[in-house]
Parts: sequence; structure tokens; C-alpha cells
Amino acid sequence: MAGFILRRLWQSAILVAGVSLIGYALMFLAPGGPLSVYTLNPGVTAADIERIAKALGLDQPFHVQYLKWAGGLFTGDWGTSFVARRPVAEVVLERLPATLLLMGTAVTAAALIGTAVGALGAFQRYSLFDYLATTWAMMALSLPTFWFGLVAIYVFAVNLGWFPAGGMRTLGGEGGVWDLAHHLALPAGVLTLVLVAQWSRYARSAVLEVLTQDYMRAARAKGLSRSTILFRHAMRGALGPLVTLLGLQMPLLFGGALVTETVFSWPGMGLLFVSSLGTRDYPVLMGILMLSAVSVVVGNLLADLANAAIDPRVKKGAAR
Repeated sequence: MAGFILRRLWQSAILVAGVSLIGYALMFLAPGGPLSVYTLNPGVTAADIERIAKALGLDQPFHVQYLKWAGGLFTGDWGTSFVARRPVAEVVLERLPATLLLMGTAVTAAALIGTAVGALGAFQRYSLFDYLATTWAMMALSLPTFWFGLVAIYVFAVNLGWFPAGGMRTLGGEGGVWDLAHHLALPAGVLTLVLVAQWSRYARSAVLEVLTQDYMRAARAKGLSRSTILFRHAMRGALGPLVTLLGLQMPLLFGGALVTETVFSWPGMGLLFVSSLGTRDYPVLMGILMLSAVSVVVGNLLADLANAAIDPRVKKGAAR
């Protein structure tokens, strides 16, 4: 098992290094570059552009810029934002709590609701509940997230006035837990609606596969109750794919949801990425990209370890 972990860590390190190199190259080769906002100003001369490029280190060759940036990552220096003129780590990490709150709420609710809906649909296969759950999940997966967000704003914020249309706090208000929950309800609800559709389909497929196994037929032949078969046997055998899905969704906790945060003006990582993309703030974009890449790698590694702990067959294969 230790050898498996070391191999995965080595592979993960190579993957993260490759992502950083490709991402930095794409930023470097992007048309216009971060200085394009100055070239559009008629009052800025060529000498001014050259001086700004030198101050930002943009006049150096690609490999020099990349090595300086990559070396700074190991010391906690993610660079300086071109727009805010503040350390990138400070700009990025101050948005992280908002994203963790939104995505943590949505992923937790989706995992609980989606797993329950999918498992019950599999256990009552071809029933009215199964057909309704499957139809609803297909609709939720087919329609774009921004459409759900706009409909939610129109119905619950504009027409009914139950929730605010965007933001995280009431401007000029005292704030508090209730105010935060009031603003969180719509974006978290929209994300939960979309994620539940994914979880329910995965859970249904995983439970259906387990129900066809020989030991499940033996459990039914012993006369065990339906609840015992579902919760003590079927769900335990179906945990593998669900744990993998949770690991794949871990990057959402750190990268946020671009569309949802933009629609609801939620001040998280997703909204920061969109705004930085518009201002060509490449250091901030690279900081978010690397944070997301590391979370992808860590999420997959944790999912593999959890699968090995749940399923002895996976653990045996990992030990080879």
C-alpha cells in the first residue's frame, strides 16, 4: 500500500508540473497579453508600455518568467496581481471561504439527497418513483445551469421577493447568520439541483449493479428485510463509485462554480476567475488554476485510498 501511495504521489507531482507548464504557456501566448489594457489608452506611450513591462517582468523570455514563477510557488510567493497590485495568494485565499461555504453546502446536500433518490429508484426499479426521478434527472442534466439560475432569480427574487437576487451580504445591513443564509439559499439551491441529478444517476447505477450480485440474491433468500438488504448490503457495495464521484467533485470546493457564482454575483473563486479573465490578470488566473489542479490530484488520490479501504479487491490490487 505504501508503494501505491508513493507511485501516485510521484505521478501527481508530474501531472501538476505539466499542468503548470501548459497553463503558463497558454497565458504567455494569449493574444494581446496583460499590457493590452494600456495600449488602448491613447495617453500611454511606447516608452510607458516598455517601462510597465519591465516593472512586471514581462520583458523577459518565457523560460525565465516560468522558472521564477514556479520557484516562487515553493516559497508561498504566487506573484502579484496586475490589477489589485497585491499578492496573488492574498487575493485568491480571501475568496476561498465564500466558495467553500457555497460549494460545501451544495455538494453535501446533493450527496445526501442524490444518493437516497438513486438508491430508492434502483430498489424500486421501473416504479413510478423511478420513472419520475430518472426523467427529472435527465432534464436537470440537459438544461444549462445559468438557465436554472435566471429562472430562480426571476421567480423567487423578482416575482415573489423571498430571496435576494445576488451577493453574499445585504449592503448597509448588520449581516449575521440569517442574512448569510438568506443570500446562500438561491445559489446553493440551484447548484444542489444540478448536482443531485448527477448523484442520483451514479447511485442508481451503482446500486443496480450490486443488486444483481449472487450475495444479494442469497440475502433475499434468507428472508432479510428490504431495509436491511438496501442499507446494510446494497449501499455498502455501491460506495465505491460514489466515493470516486465525491473525489472528482472535490475541485468544486476550491475552484467554485463559474456560471452560478457569476449569475448570483457570489464573491467566490469562480467569480474571481471570470473577472480576472476579463482584465487579463494572469497571475491570479494561474493561482486559481494551480489551486484547482492540486485539488483534482488530491481528490483523486483520496478517492483511490477510500476505495481501497472500502473494497478489499481494490486494496489487494493497489498492494501489488
